[in-house]
Amino acid sequence: MSEPLPALCLIAVPGRRRQTIDICADAERRGYAGIYVPSPFGNMSMCEALAWKTEKIPFATSIAPIYQRTVVDFAQSAAMMHEVSGGRFSLGIGIAHGPSYVRMGVTPGKPLSDTRAFIEKFRAEKTFGPLPPIIVAALRQKMVALAGELAEGVVFANVSRAHMEASLAALPAAKRNDENFFIGNMIPTCISDDVEAAKAVNRRTLTHYAFLPNYRNYWKEAGYVEEMEAIEKAIAEGRRDDVPKYLSDTWLANTTLFGPAAKVREGVAAWRAAGVRTPILVPSSAAGNQLKAIEEVFATFG
Repeated sequence: MSEPLPALCLIAVPGRRRQTIDICADAERRGYAGIYVPSPFGNMSMCEALAWKTEKIPFATSIAPIYQRTVVDFAQSAAMMHEVSGGRFSLGIGIAHGPSYVRMGVTPGKPLSDTRAFIEKFRAEKTFGPLPPIIVAALRQKMVALAGELAEGVVFANVSRAHMEASLAALPAAKRNDENFFIGNMIPTCISDDVEAAKAVNRRTLTHYAFLPNYRNYWKEAGYVEEMEAIEKAIAEGRRDDVPKYLSDTWLANTTLFGPAAKVREGVAAWRAAGVRTPILVPSSAAGNQLKAIEEVFATFG
């Protein structure tokens, strides 16, 4: 029996929004496991388009920062998409990180208590009809545990496969063993026979995250203390251009997928074996833009 197809992360960038929705419909026809939409360029709006323009494929925000709208506004939009899509939409939420707060003009509170309060207020809304499942974005174990307590799923991004067992240990056993409890991970992916070029693409993608303290703290927890301390020293000394060189090949292989098609397929299977029920490919290309990257994914998985 062939392996099930992974899910995809897609962003409807300006000028290609209709084309992106068409690609999502194509992914549905091909049998991909879902479409997960990160916050840039209006992911709630893209998900509403998917509610109307697809028929079977699950889809979700991954993630919508809880500070970008009021709870009531989230509930109204989410209930609409839940109803129109026939229950295929999930609301993926998270606290996001520093640059997002600047963009939104907000001052965050405490991540765990703010997330708990959001979920409780969201669930208390009874005016707009049935509400969708909630998926909580998590890196470290306390947020994973909160997802297991209050939500219908947990989604990671850019985490280490070698650390996944420890991360999932924070879930109650009933949730770990419940096939209906969503466990996903957003995995930077570059498919190319030129392995070094593919590694370079993923390293560039993740350099941005290496500047974020929450990610560095997670990667320290996952065992990459030496790399993260070297990055922190480089940042403190103003050597920002040196940061990528401290993202080691071992770290990269545990955090991303890169290389020829067969190797990437094997990597998806390895993520499933590590406990991630829904691997979500975040495609980049060594030979073009997002459209080229999707073309390479479709060629790899069919």
